[in-house]
Amino acid sequence: MTYGAEHPIPEDRAMPAVIYTLYILGMFHGLTLIVGLVMAYALRGGAGPFNASHYTYMIRTVWTSLIGVAIGAAIMLVSLPFTFVLIGIPFLWLGGMICGGAWVWALIRSLIGAVRLAQGAPIAFPYAMAF
Repeated sequence: MTYGAEHPIPEDRAMPAVIYTLYILGMFHGLTLIVGLVMAYALRGGAGPFNASHYTYMIRTVWTSLIGVAIGAAIMLVSLPFTFVLIGIPFLWLGGMICGGAWVWALIRSLIGAVRLAQGAPIAFPYAMAF
């Protein structure tokens, strides 16, 4: 559906903006992150190509960051008993750095996605790990 040969009908950007907001708020407490993830899954199927790229980008951001947090938490959990003999302290720090890095990565991706949405630009490579 187009209203001109070279001008596609613009998609409504309200719901992706709401989900980006939920994601950014969810970085600090988690609940709205889950709500945003469910909304992104629910809305992606019926979305046009512009919004679908943002929804895919958001879904990939959450799952990839959760994998990073799980890896960091596993390292911290395994190293915790070894901290009593001091050998586990560097690994405890490493796990914490991985968790923190995953959090910062997800926050930056969410902010960049929100900026691209505000500019009216789709996500060129929604499956990429980079920003």
